[in-house]
Amino acid sequence: MTADVPTILATSAFLRSGGRGPLDVRPGAVHRLAAELANTKTPRFCFLGQAGGDAEPRIAAYYAAFAGTGFRASHLQLFPMPNVADIRAHLLAQDVIWVGGGSVANLCAVWRVHGVDEILHEAWQAGVVLGGVSAGSICWHVGGSTDSFGPQLRGFTDGLGFLPFSNGVHYDAEDRRRPLMHELIGSGALPDGYATDDGAGLIFRGTSLSEAVADHQGPRGYELRRTPDGTVLETPLPTRVLT
Repeated sequence: MTADVPTILATSAFLRSGGRGPLDVRPGAVHRLAAELANTKTPRFCFLGQAGGDAEPRIAAYYAAFAGTGFRASHLQLFPMPNVADIRAHLLAQDVIWVGGGSVANLCAVWRVHGVDEILHEAWQAGVVLGGVSAGSICWHVGGSTDSFGPQLRGFTDGLGFLPFSNGVHYDAEDRRRPLMHELIGSGALPDGYATDDGAGLIFRGTSLSEAVADHQGPRGYELRRTPDGTVLETPLPTRVLT
C-alpha cells in the first residue's frame, strides 16, 4: 500500500525509550502515524542512517525497536558501500522511508553522490511516505538550522527542496534554534517555513502543510513568515496529540 498523494512526515520526534539502554526502544506515535499515512498496519519500513554515518549501533537500535511490531524493517547503508544490490528497487518497494538524525549537510552530500536524492523523489511521487527526525526532517526542505559544521548552529541552505520551505527542528530544545531561524528567514538566507518542538511533526501532502501533530501534550508546530520589515512572524499551529 502507498499514500494517496505524495506525503512527507517531518518531525522532531524520536523512538520511544523504555529506559533500559540504547536497544530498549519502541516505535513512537509518529512511526505508527507514518504507517497510517501509507495506508497499512504492517509497513515495509526502511531506515536510512547516513546522517549518522551509518553507525551500526543506531541501525541495530532501529531493528530492535521494530522487532515483533508488525513493521517489516530494513535499512539502506551507504558506508562503506551500499548494502543492497539495487538501491532504487529497494527504496521503491517500501511503504515508509525513515531518515535518522545527525549531519544534514553530510546526509544530502552522500545521497547526491549515489543518486539517492533522485530515487527518493521518485519514491515520494510514487506514494512511498518519506519521514524522519532532525536531519531527517530538514533534508526534505530548502534548509534550516544545523550543527553539521560544528557545535555552533549555522544555516544550511542545500537541502533536497522537495518542500519549498525552511525547517526548524528541536525548536524548544536548544536556545539558539529559534533566534537563528528568525535570523535566517529575516535576512532572506532561507525562505518562509515551519518549525517543530521536540515531539512534534508536520504532515505535508504534496507541497502543502496538512497538519501538525505531537506524540504527547505540549510540543507544537509553528509557521514562520518574513514580514515586509524583515522581522519574522511566528504563529503556533493547531497541533493534534497522537494517541
